[in-house]
Amino acid sequence: MYLHDYLNKIMRVWNAYEGQAVARFLSLQDFHVNDPNLYKENPDGAVSRQLPAPLDEIVSAHLKAVYHLMQSDSPNYTEAYRHQTSCIQAVVKLLQQMKEENWILPIMYVVSIDLRLLAAKCEQQMNSSKCGEILEKAAESLMSCFRVCAGDTRSSDEDTKRLGMLNLVNQLLKVYFRINKLHLCKPLIRAIDSSNFKDSFSLAQRITYKYFAGRKAMYDSDFKNAEEYLSFAFNNCPRRFTKNKRLILIYLTPVKMLLGYMPRKEVLERYNVLQFHDLASAVKEGNVRRFDEAIRRHEMFFINAGVYLIVEKMKILTYRNLFKKVHQMLQTHQIDMNAFQTALQFSGVEDVSMDETHCIVANLIYEGRIKGYISYQHNKLVISKQNAFPNVVAT
Repeated sequence: MYLHDYLNKIMRVWNAYEGQAVARFLSLQDFHVNDPNLYKENPDGAVSRQLPAPLDEIVSAHLKAVYHLMQSDSPNYTEAYRHQTSCIQAVVKLLQQMKEENWILPIMYVVSIDLRLLAAKCEQQMNSSKCGEILEKAAESLMSCFRVCAGDTRSSDEDTKRLGMLNLVNQLLKVYFRINKLHLCKPLIRAIDSSNFKDSFSLAQRITYKYFAGRKAMYDSDFKNAEEYLSFAFNNCPRRFTKNKRLILIYLTPVKMLLGYMPRKEVLERYNVLQFHDLASAVKEGNVRRFDEAIRRHEMFFINAGVYLIVEKMKILTYRNLFKKVHQMLQTHQIDMNAFQTALQFSGVEDVSMDETHCIVANLIYEGRIKGYISYQHNKLVISKQNAFPNVVAT
């Protein structure tokens, strides 16, 4: 396909208001990027003669990115990224120019995705000391698109560009998680959760969003919201996407455990996350020694998954279940703290002092895992006569 034919095809679908078709001609994932006839270092003149502004800027920048990506010796990701940045800047102009129209949103989607992927490629080739800088700049470009979409409040619900917000938010969340700037996620999550269109976005986009929003809530120790987000993502993700469901489950499982719900072995086995089974068994038994062994055995898995610190928080649940057994054995609501210290020593915390025992019990009371108070005068835990060991975190 010659450049003239390529431009004619774009013009034809542009005039027909076929946003998806135009987007395909601007995607770096499309088959047209393999056509050597389109490899032009300076296509500006030919493009501007056939296409209106700012579409001509978008297509020219795209062709320049293709040219640098398809070099025979090795792709020049830095130059390709630079032109892709120009491409998205031209897309921002297009969004601003075409008021009360949203059929062009697919163009924004493909250009945004390609920008993020190119930025990631550049990061891989960069000095590690500058890691994150290019992705952060890419996020700034994506935010320019987001502001235009979020600010389109005058268009009708059918024609508003606000329908493109979630796609951009998902791209931004992926970037912020990758460069570890999670504090930047909060305003984006707030914008989507308060949007009138939050249920109008595609299911695939909502699943992606809930997955990242759930992870953010988990890192903020907002486990109830994390459970809600991640459960939606897991339950609505189609069964055939086993890898994605496994990824969601890696975060959903510790969240549900911290809320007092232990996972079933068959579910963990189905998605190859049996590392949590050893942990759940130790927590249920109140076996501190077994819990520590499970953490040590699967340490690298938890670290690589980014849940090690979350999993560590489950130790308080193990203490709670151990102390509940002490209560069941003694059948009294005034339990001598020496009994808890002995139980801890028996369960593997051999060098625990009385002060440390007091501290563990105080933390359990503070977190709502035990209903009661410590009588320091009598060295006893006085617990409630009703539901003294609640399963779910108190709110």
